[in-house]
Amino acid sequence: MSEIFVLALWIGLLFNAAPGAVFSESLRRGVRGGFGPAFAVQVGSLAGDAVWALLGLAGVGALFTVPVLRVPLTAGGCLLLAWLGLTALRDAVSPRTVPSSTDAPANGGALAVGAAMSLGNPWNVVYWSGAAGAVSAVLGEDVGPASLAVFFAGFMTSSLAWCFVAAGLIALLRRALPTPAVRVLEAACGLALLVFAALLAARLLPGGS
Repeated sequence: MSEIFVLALWIGLLFNAAPGAVFSESLRRGVRGGFGPAFAVQVGSLAGDAVWALLGLAGVGALFTVPVLRVPLTAGGCLLLAWLGLTALRDAVSPRTVPSSTDAPANGGALAVGAAMSLGNPWNVVYWSGAAGAVSAVLGEDVGPASLAVFFAGFMTSSLAWCFVAAGLIALLRRALPTPAVRVLEAACGLALLVFAALLAARLLPGGS
């Protein structure tokens, strides 16, 4: 079991450290508001990932490959990413009042956005649907519910640790950047979110994967 847990720790680190839409949103909120908003986006996304993980490991992930479920969720995710990207560009051009990192309503909104970003990408469940097979291939044996539970625990432990690391690094970066650099970085995050929206939308086209 310890081997599965360590394997899950490493997989979780690789999964979360890869640059993506969630990190872009964490970065743009963090360079404005500090640790709190960046951490909230990360934790919200982790909550969404946990939902996909439980569905995938339970064997019901295939349901979300059915167009009637997959298409609306993916379209919603595209619209959310596009809206966040445009909001980032707007704020970079015309900055609004910066909320405190301890502002509960602002952090609550960031938490909800993080969860929505994860839940709006049903392709995440494909990863978890294949998790059992991946663990079996590494260990050379079939895995049961107990082994999958250990894998899930290891992955979530690693992911939660990454939430602290990512938000902490963003908070340090915020302290080092002058205001003009913050606006440039925010605009870059906005453009990145628009690109991620386009990439997700491409999966709705015939032949998209």
